[in-house]
Amino acid sequence: MLVSILHRATGTGMATVGAALLVWFLAAVAAGPESYATFRDVFTVESGRLNIIGYVVGIGLTACLFQHMANGIRHLFMDVGAGFELKSNKRQAQATIVFAVVMTVAFWLYLGIK
Repeated sequence: MLVSILHRATGTGMATVGAALLVWFLAAVAAGPESYATFRDVFTVESGRLNIIGYVVGIGLTACLFQHMANGIRHLFMDVGAGFELKSNKRQAQATIVFAVVMTVAFWLYLGIK
C-alpha cells in the first residue's frame, strides 16, 4: 500500500513541482536577465552552488524520479503476471524504496564529485 501511495505522490509531485519550475524558468528567461537572475538566486548562492532550497528541490525531485521509475518497472513486471505472490510482491515493493534511496544518493554524490 505504501508503494502505491508513493507512486501516486511522486508522479503528482514531479508533475506539479516540475511543471511549475519549468514555467517559472521559461518565463524568467523570456523576461530578461534580471528575472533570470532572480530565479537563479532562489536556488543558488553567489558562487553558483546550490543553496538549501536548491538542494531540497533537487534532491526531492530526484528521489521522486527514481521511486516513480522503480515502481513503474515493478508494475511492468506485474502486468505480465510476475510477482503476485505475497512474499515476492512485498520484497519487490521494498526493493523500489531501497533502489530510490541508493540511486538518489549515488546521483548526488556523482554530481558532487564532478
